[in-house]
Amino acid sequence: MIGTATLTQFNIHQQRNYSVKRGELTLLLDDVARACKSISHAVNQGSLTGTLGAAETDNVQGEVQKQLDVICDEIFTDALIWTGHLAAMASEEVEEVIEIPSRFPKGKYLICFDPLDGSSNIDVNLSVGTIFSILRCPEGIETPQTKDFLQPGTQQVCAGFCIYGPSTILVLTSGNGVNGFTLDHDVGEFILTHPDIKIPKDTAEFAINVSNQRYWEAPVQRYVDECLKGIEGVREKNFNMRWIASMVAEIYRILTRGGIFMYPLDNKIPKMKGRLRLLYEANPMSFIIEQAGGMSSTGRQRIMEIQPDSIHQRVPVIMGSYNEVERVVSYHM
Repeated sequence: MIGTATLTQFNIHQQRNYSVKRGELTLLLDDVARACKSISHAVNQGSLTGTLGAAETDNVQGEVQKQLDVICDEIFTDALIWTGHLAAMASEEVEEVIEIPSRFPKGKYLICFDPLDGSSNIDVNLSVGTIFSILRCPEGIETPQTKDFLQPGTQQVCAGFCIYGPSTILVLTSGNGVNGFTLDHDVGEFILTHPDIKIPKDTAEFAINVSNQRYWEAPVQRYVDECLKGIEGVREKNFNMRWIASMVAEIYRILTRGGIFMYPLDNKIPKMKGRLRLLYEANPMSFIIEQAGGMSSTGRQRIMEIQPDSIHQRVPVIMGSYNEVERVVSYHM
């Protein structure tokens, strides 16, 4: 099927293989794919259309928005709000739950999304992406509220991200492994190019923002120190360090060749209980990482077992090659 199956064909094939009635989910994923195509175009045209740089506004987290943050949020929302496959949405860029207007039909799914992850890289032409998580709307709920989104990651029906780099690649899981689809711009379709992705259990690469080292807890300090000492240290091998400041780019690299990505708990801003958002960053990426054979943790708890307390909740993140994440978790214990 590789090189010939479109995203829609692949999803229909999966539906038949697993005897699951998920036609509405297949249609929803087609909607998401169309939104990602539009965002890919907007990102690609940023310099030509004058949409790079700051938007002179802040998002709900108090972060300065890029113009493309706002544009991509509108693209994603507008592409999905009318389709009839969603009951409500939650976006990184919007404080409250996004309701489906009464003039549109409603579906049985909820979606949480970060429309443009890594947008600080936009102005220097590095990879950015979109992350999303799909949940079932609780039975009998006509107008979903914030509490209806507060489901642990284990309840995700599907998760994915789209990376806008040299190629536009959509990575998906619905609980039966991880697959990657590359956008063929000539035909306008996502084509299966990376079937059944598996993460190597061992690695010699780590990704972390070392500028925050003085704020880390002792377990992370210990792990990174061991990596930096290389072949002369207790690990007896040399490590490479990577840091792109774009979660989609870091995780895509880990999916393709292994590695560990860490945005751990630190005391730089004591009131924060982590840096990355649980519902639309940590949970979907954890689902993908685990389905590819990796591991994902806060250092003290499996991320997908956390009971959320708000749609913009932040958590520490340590994910990637199983054996390395397990080592960091053991240091916390």
